[in-house]
Amino acid sequence: MKKKIKMGMLGGGPGSFIGPVHRMAANLDGLIELVCGCFSSNPEKSLQTGKELCLPENRIYTSYLEMIEKEAQLPAEERMDFLSIVTPNHVHYAPAAMALEAGFNVALDKPITFSLEEAKSLAEIVERTGKRLLLTHTYSGYPLVKEARFRVQRGDLGKIRRVYVEYPQGWLSTDCAAVNKQAAWRVDPTRSGKAGCMGDIGTHAFHLANYITGLKPVELCAELNSFVPDRLLDDDGTVFIRYEGGARCLLSASQVCAGVENGLNIRIYGEKGGLEWRQDSPNTMIFRPVDGAAEMIRTSTPSMVSPAALHNSRVPGGHPEGFIEAFANLYRNFALTLQADAAKETPCECCTDFPSVQDGIEGMQFVDAVVSSSAQNAAWVKWD
Repeated sequence: MKKKIKMGMLGGGPGSFIGPVHRMAANLDGLIELVCGCFSSNPEKSLQTGKELCLPENRIYTSYLEMIEKEAQLPAEERMDFLSIVTPNHVHYAPAAMALEAGFNVALDKPITFSLEEAKSLAEIVERTGKRLLLTHTYSGYPLVKEARFRVQRGDLGKIRRVYVEYPQGWLSTDCAAVNKQAAWRVDPTRSGKAGCMGDIGTHAFHLANYITGLKPVELCAELNSFVPDRLLDDDGTVFIRYEGGARCLLSASQVCAGVENGLNIRIYGEKGGLEWRQDSPNTMIFRPVDGAAEMIRTSTPSMVSPAALHNSRVPGGHPEGFIEAFANLYRNFALTLQADAAKETPCECCTDFPSVQDGIEGMQFVDAVVSSSAQNAAWVKWD
């Protein structure tokens, strides 16, 4: 009989945005159970959150060091199966590396690490230990994103020529770091890394374009901006990407588009047609053939034909599936893969369709390249 996958969590305490989202997503399908955690660097806050989540006090830890060491000593049927890390970027690598070395699988919020060097080191540890790593690029979990990927692979668009991917937000339009915990670490280079907006949401846009099209970058040029006075990291930027095969991409990410909530959208055009999808209207996608009427594709209707899209849909058409469901798809596929591993079975292709350590490396390569290009007055930088 298959058993629930047991999850530990690092981060996600009082004031956290993404930690509770991870917990909701992991819990949605009943395949994952939260069994332990260190929810804050403050022991009192960690204990508070653990109690609110109904965890026994002996499974609420004061540090990730204590958590990993003590969990590793427990019997296999009791200890966590994987550690979900939802901390700021500078506290990704060390706990992930330690957990992998101790025999635990890992789920990581994006970007994967503080630096490209850390990402490459983590990939080596994943390879050596044989453990699984999930990187939560949420938007790849939407059914219609998987439908778009399927249609590109099937050739519905023909050879890809042009990609436009935009990710505008407005929540950092003012200097709010002193009063907003989420803003504070994102604009701090000692915690966020060498990029601000481009590391936080630009990597999402980059991953979405790569995931759907399957195209590989050749070179890029970028202009990064910091519009809010005295802000040390970028809060806005534009990137031009040249792909193998001649396709071109215009990527824009900004957190100073005043009044915009979360406007991620992508348009892809090829020789035979184009696709358009918006994150704030995720159950609708438009296919535009070169010589016919536009087609509306809706989640969980006969217009959606991809096996992966169907696998990642839960309810009949007309019942909206959104951000939490997309996030949950990543966790469900990860859990199904871990269950197959435990049974010494080969997980299905749909189950292993979640972002991995390689996606994380590419995201950090993107960050390095855009920062380098912008520092050289938007010079073209080869993809390394």
